Amino acid sequence: MGGLSVWHWLILLIYLGLTVFYFSALVRILNRLGFSGWWSLLTFIPIGNIVALFIFSRVKWPRLDRITEAFE
Repeated sequence: MGGLSVWHWLILLIYLGLTVFYFSALVRILNRLGFSGWWSLLTFIPIGNIVALFIFSRVKWPRLDRITEAFE
């Protein structure tokens, strides 16, 4: 029953790197859509993912208004 080996630390570093990559990509997507990047924090809450999907499916998208104004 020793401590953590090198492999445990390596797996932890890979996991943390993937988590940072996931959240940075999610924040960039939300910013491009016209929403705040703080919405990405809902992924930490188990039911928060479902709530966020419901909200994003019902809300008027700010970026869509700018695109339609450009074509008019």
